[in-house]
Amino acid sequence: MIDLAVANRAETFERMAGPLSERGIRARHVPVSGRTIDLGAETPLSPSAVDVGFVYPGRLMEGGVADALLSVPWLNGREAVVTSRNKAAVLARLDRAGVPIPDSVYVSSPVDGTALREAFERFEPPVVLKPNSTTRGIGVTKVDDVDSFLGVCDYLSLVHDYRATGDKSFLIQEYLPGAVDYRVMVLEGEVVGAVERRLPESAVADGRWKHNVHRGATATAAELPGRARALAERTAAELGVALLGVDLLATGDRLVVNETNARPTIDAAEKYEPGFYDRLAATIRRTAAGERG
Repeated sequence: MIDLAVANRAETFERMAGPLSERGIRARHVPVSGRTIDLGAETPLSPSAVDVGFVYPGRLMEGGVADALLSVPWLNGREAVVTSRNKAAVLARLDRAGVPIPDSVYVSSPVDGTALREAFERFEPPVVLKPNSTTRGIGVTKVDDVDSFLGVCDYLSLVHDYRATGDKSFLIQEYLPGAVDYRVMVLEGEVVGAVERRLPESAVADGRWKHNVHRGATATAAELPGRARALAERTAAELGVALLGVDLLATGDRLVVNETNARPTIDAAEKYEPGFYDRLAATIRRTAAGERG
């Protein structure tokens, strides 16, 4: 039996523990936050406790401690998590590789009002403002006019003035109305499942527009068009991440990569292609054995 360290005991842990156990892999919750850790004692974070890690913890300081104490390979390691978290760097890298992305402007505070106004005027309103490193739709907003835009930028500047704020940047992006929102899961270069994320019609009628599951959207299994599969696989290959959630937006004849996630939530089994857990287990085994490049 291979012991797999999983930092968060949330949906992903609960969903994958049973299927992986049937395949000889025991998922073990190894909490890295909300606790004290004696750095010199035998703890659940000792090297003898587990054989391999699932995905590197999202809180990088705690992840560094866990990594040092466990001394195991990760399915998605620190580099994968850091790479995917930097939305602007991902978009820049994909754009240079010829992968379609939304029209985007990167802002690193402090920036004066004239430059911000010029950036806003590049777009046809509304525009989307998005923190560069948050997840689950946190802090993402849509504004229709330059005064509202500058007001949000003022607020962000106040947050960025705080010395402990690590990321002092954000994105301005075009808004794609009516876009179909896909989350595609790619494992070792191949699509293994996809969902369409959609808000209830009542929520849309109320003016809501974020299709994040954590914001009330539902995720239903989706049959991806061929070019969407190819785009998701190309994205994962470009970033070099073993297990990657790729967020696609489709509207009219446009298909773009909006974001990526190297710590993706694993959904219900029926939303994946046959053999998903066999393939995931095989990847975990190869990671534990040091057989992945």
